[in-house]
Formats: sequence, C-alpha cells, structure tokens
Amino acid sequence: MGKKFIHNLGLGTDAALGSKGAALNEMASLGLPVPAGFVITKTTEATHENLAAAIKKIGKGFGDPKNPLLLAVRSSPEGATLGTMETVLNAGLNDETVEGLAAQLQNRNQAYALYCQFIQTYAVNVLGLRHAEFEDMHDGDEISQRVAKFKSAIERKTGESFPQDVATQIADIIQAAPAQHGAVVVQAMVHGAGAPLVVASRNPATGAAYDGGSAKLKSTLSKLERHFKSPQEVTFIESKDKLWFLKSKALKASAKIELKMIVDMANEGLLARKDALLRVDPFILDQFLHPTLDAAAITEIFATGIAASPGAVSGQVVFEATEAQQLKSRGRPAILVRVETSPEDIQGMHAAEGVLTARGGLLSHAAVIARGMGKTCVVGASHLRIDYEAQTMTSLGSVIKRGEMVTLDGSTGRVYRGVLATLKPILSGDFATILEWADEFRRMEVRANAETPAEARSARYFGAEGIGLCRTEHMFFSADRIRPMRRMILAETIEARKAALDEILPMQRQDFIELFEIMAGLPVTIRLLDPPLHEFLPKSEHDILDLAAELHIAPEYLRARVAELQEFNPMLGHRGVRLAVSHPEIAEMQARAIFEATADVAKKYGKAPIPEIMIPLVVGKLELDFVRARVVAVAEDVQRECGLELPYLVGTMIELPRAALRAAEIAQSAEFFSFGTNDLTQTTLGISRDDSARFIGEYTAKGLMKNDPFISLDIEGVGELLQIAVERGRKSRPDLKLGICGEHAGDPESIDFCETIKLDYISCSPFRIAIARLAAAQATIRNK
Repeated sequence: MGKKFIHNLGLGTDAALGSKGAALNEMASLGLPVPAGFVITKTTEATHENLAAAIKKIGKGFGDPKNPLLLAVRSSPEGATLGTMETVLNAGLNDETVEGLAAQLQNRNQAYALYCQFIQTYAVNVLGLRHAEFEDMHDGDEISQRVAKFKSAIERKTGESFPQDVATQIADIIQAAPAQHGAVVVQAMVHGAGAPLVVASRNPATGAAYDGGSAKLKSTLSKLERHFKSPQEVTFIESKDKLWFLKSKALKASAKIELKMIVDMANEGLLARKDALLRVDPFILDQFLHPTLDAAAITEIFATGIAASPGAVSGQVVFEATEAQQLKSRGRPAILVRVETSPEDIQGMHAAEGVLTARGGLLSHAAVIARGMGKTCVVGASHLRIDYEAQTMTSLGSVIKRGEMVTLDGSTGRVYRGVLATLKPILSGDFATILEWADEFRRMEVRANAETPAEARSARYFGAEGIGLCRTEHMFFSADRIRPMRRMILAETIEARKAALDEILPMQRQDFIELFEIMAGLPVTIRLLDPPLHEFLPKSEHDILDLAAELHIAPEYLRARVAELQEFNPMLGHRGVRLAVSHPEIAEMQARAIFEATADVAKKYGKAPIPEIMIPLVVGKLELDFVRARVVAVAEDVQRECGLELPYLVGTMIELPRAALRAAEIAQSAEFFSFGTNDLTQTTLGISRDDSARFIGEYTAKGLMKNDPFISLDIEGVGELLQIAVERGRKSRPDLKLGICGEHAGDPESIDFCETIKLDYISCSPFRIAIARLAAAQATIRNK
C-alpha cells in the first residue's frame, strides 16, 4: 500500500486526522456505535486499489445493486478553515443501487430524493457547479424524472456525464477535497426513520445537565463529556432500534453559560480547577458583563420565545440586516427581527444590539451565532407574525412597526414594547468563582491604569491590586486646571512659572489623596508629566483669543508662542524626563503633591501608602539621577515638615530601546521598571501607532506580521528587548520590581510572555482586569 495514509476509526491515534477525524476516532475508541470508516490524511494520494481495500473493511456491498453500501465523505480540517468542503452523503448511488436502497428503506421516493441530493452535492463539490443551478428542479416531476433532470443539467453545464461507476465517484470526491483541509473522513451511511438529531450534554441556554431521552443516550452523553472534559454537542441517528453516533464537538454557549458549565464540571469532579481555568477563553469575560432588566420597570409582555442568549437590550425594530448596519453607523441601537436568520444576516446581527426570531430553538442559526457573539437573543417566539412587506410584527393582536423601540430579555425569552431600565451586572456567581480560582493560581499582580477617582473605583470593583500607571497629564485638562497649566507653560520667568504651579499644587495633592484612599494601602505608580507642553495650549482661534484676554497679552504674541512650542515629531520630542530636566520645578511640584498626599493619608488612617514615582522616557542613568535627586530632596523636605518618615520608591518607564539595553546601569538608580510597551513598540519597529491602522491589516493579511504589534506584543523584537532589560536590570539590582503598563497588559498572549520573563505585575485598563486576572493564572499554570 506504500505510505500508510488510511487510518481505520478506533485504532490508535494519529495527529494528522484533523478535528472531525480525531473526534470520530476518539468516539470509536470509547466503544460507541460509530459508523465504520477510515480517515485519509493529506500525506499521500489515494489510489483505486487502496480505496477499494479500505472500503472492504467497512463492509460488503459498495456498488452492489441489491444491497448497496453507501458512504459519507467529509473534510476534516486541522483547525478553523474557511471554505471547508461540503459533506457529500450517499456516495455509491447510481441508477442501479438506488433501487436496492429503495428496497432497504421500503420507500422509493426517499431513495430517489437521496439520489438527487447526492448528484447535486457531487456536482457542486467535484464539478464546481452551484446549488442555485438545481433549485428549480426539486419540485413538480415524478421523482425518477427529477434524477434524469439533475444528470442532464450536469451534462449540459460540464459536457461530462454523471459517473455511474462507484469507484470513480468516491475517488473523484476525495480528490476534490482541498489540500489545506488536512484529512478526509469516509464512513458508512446509516439511514434511519428520520433525519439525524442533535443533542447537547448540557442545556446551552441554562447550563443544566441533559436529563431526557433514553438511558442509553444519557449514558453516552455523560461518557463523551467525561472523555473530552467539556460539554458536547452530539449528532446521532436511530436505525433499527440502535443509536449510531455521527459527530461530537464542543458545545458552544454564551459566556455566562459556558462559565457555569465549566464551574459545574469542576465541582462535579470532572475537571481539576487548573484544567477548568485553562478551558476558559479570557476574552469571553468581556461578553459576561451583560445588563439585566430592572424588575421595577417591567411592563406588559409583547411576546415570549426561547431564551437563547442572555442580556437585556433595547433598540429600534428593523427587519433587514442592512438596516441594522445603517443604524449602527449612525450610533443608534437596533433589534434585528427575522422569521429565522441565515448566514446572510450575520453582519446585521453583529451590528444589532439583539436578535429576535419567530422560529428556531436553542441550536438554531440565530441562537448559536448570537451566543458566539455575546448578543442578546430570543428565538422561537411562536405567536409572533412577521410581515416583511408591511414592515410590522404582530403578537396576539398587538402590532409593532418598523422603527418602534422594543426591549429583549435574553435571560427569560420575553419581549417588551418600549425602552426598559436595566441594572448593571454584579460580579458574582460563576464569574466570580472563576476569578477566585484564577487568583489562587496566578503569580503576577494585576494592577490598573487609572488616574481619576471613578477609574480607580472601577479598578477596585474589578479586582485590581493597585494602580500600575497614573498618567498625571490627564489630570490637567479639566476647565479649572487647564488655565493655570497654560499660565505655567507661557510664563516668561521662573517666578511666574512657580506661581502657576503653586495654584496647581493643592489640586494635584487632592487627586493623589483620593487615589490613595480608594486604593487603601495598595501600590500606586504615578508617572510624572509626560507629553510635550504644546498639547496643553489652545488650538482654535476662539480659545487663543480667550486666553490672550485672560493673560492680558496680545493674541499675535500668543499665536507665536503656540507655534514656537509646536514640535515636528512630538512623540520623540521635548517630553517625559526631558521636560523635568528643562523645568525641574514641574517635577518638584508633582513630587510635593505626592508626598503631602502620602503624609495626609498616613495621619488620617495611621498607615502611609507607598507611592511609586515613575520618571518617563529615560535613555540612561544620568538624566534619571538628575530628576531623582529633585524628587528625593522634596521627599526630605516634606518628611521634615510633617514629622513623618514616608516610604516611597523612585523608578522609571522603559519605553526606548536604549533604556532596555542600558538597564543594568539604570537599575542602579531605579527601584522599579515599568515597561511602556506602547512607545517601546513604536520606537523599536519605527511605526507610529496613530498611523499604523492604514497598513498593519495588509501586513497581517499577507503573513508579514502574525498580529498587530500594538495589540499583541512583538515577542521576537520588542519581547527580546524586555528580556534583555529584565536580565540586566535584575543582575544589577536583584530586588528590582518589574511591571508592564502598555495596552499589551490586557492581551492574553502578551501576558503569557510576561510570565515567562517573570515580571512582578501587569497593569491594564479597568475593564480589562478580569481578562488579565484569568490570563495571568493560565500563564502561571502553563509555565510551571
């Protein structure tokens, strides 16, 4: 037989079987009744002789006109693959074997209908025809005449006859499977009294374990769930009082239900906690935070269906997917209403807030797709009558027109007229359980990037263990602060600049007091002023005239000063530590605000917070030492004034390649490094984050970059700089604290890399904290 490429189901394992082949192989190895078959891998070509031998092992009768063996052929990709070959059923049917099948089924019409279906799928998958070319041939004529029409269509379109030789049929079908699909599965067909059925081991809407059907079915579902260690969606058919299992795959559910099922399986002893954590995609936690209806606001129910995907949303009724997209582009919420959805509706489902269908169940297209998207969905509203022409929907005599507002409750399946109030989700139940388990395993701390009290409170709510980046420049843009900030920037003398800074000082101090109180003893890393000063100056003519009048200066002079401070490349300009070198009084004011706030909180609560003062954009030790000396001097002054010893750390942000390379000497003066991977990515790759969207998509599509480097860390380049900085920094200062505060700190793949180089903490936006907590735990588990 040459190279081994035919793998009989249930005999050993083979990595080349593809996803479907591997699942069927596992099912057969468990002793389940799986139709006999084999898998052809992509390593060699199939010959007529090899195929004939393999088919004989399935059973007798391939091509037998009286007792025909028929085959199902499907591709088995190694992963998610676009354009997968359609499953071809009943290969082996021809003008003779169809009569044998009719006798087996005792139903001539059913046999010929299956023959028509086979001819059509053969024509589409092997000969390249389209399904639309056969649509008008399914009705009307006597069934055997339809077969003749199907064959005539093939000959007319291709110039070739539909093959009657069954060996040619099966060879052609296998040959037509695209190489990228990995493998091809060939199995014996099983014909039952009806179509194959789909059942889930747990209810995808509630998470409850399956509790119906025969004892045999229930037992099999339990066995599959235990073996695959995940809830399963199983396809089976009943034939002659025997259940045959055709397919088993992981069950898809909403984030909420998926977490419930995983937690339940862990509590039932089917999964260890660490395995349960590894089964959760961190990104589904974003979908978990769905609002619910306020019970006090609930009004009369318009319609009731099946609760297919949770959440409570309101929007305008639309009956077309394109209209949902149009409303989305105008910032208006839509509820897509369809009799049932199809693949053509997917973009509209993406755009809509929620989906409502008159037909369908928990495994319908609308239900499955909406759960995957995290969209609120109600299906199977049986009393709902939809009139596309009139653009109305009616339920029990009540009518709602296109454009009217409705509210869907995907947790109860109810539909309400108008907009109803919703409640913010509470981080409890299975969501909280998963995060509690994550916290048991993860090594790295998870902090938040936050500078306002509201952000700090959100951070604590989501479980942040401190603030890893407080961007102080964000504190200066409010109306009461921007004016003294501008006076400070435009001051002609050091005395005038200090006068403006004295006005800003109490505001900054109060900012830090609030952050320290909210964080209640947790670390707070405060970055000194970073952006170039021109960013704080007026840009519009109206604002220039207003500021000129306030400062009693000529508008022409102000325009000239604004122009003078503008920079050609501000990202690499007069910013960060360079500002503090040019204007040390700014850093001194911020340091005083930090230390006075520390003293205030220490006196008030009896325990001082430990601020971590971060000096940004350094390239070496000398400039860090210059600014650090000013910070230390202010700390000594405040400690003397308040009579307290105040703990604090001074460190730096590593965001330039030279800083990473000179980490050993920088660590002699820095007590911590925080990697600013946003700027480090820009300066390493020479790509502006603000402009990269124009071409990064093209790079990833053409395989020139694996991912957008501003979303997922460039591990080979930027990652190597991080590793160098970690190794050299810790060699110079073994107790050096290391963290990351760029957007990458909320990306699971980047977090995994942070674990491998043993950073102490990651710091991300408040609404990414849940993702980071779970991803950090998974990284710890994987890297042990």
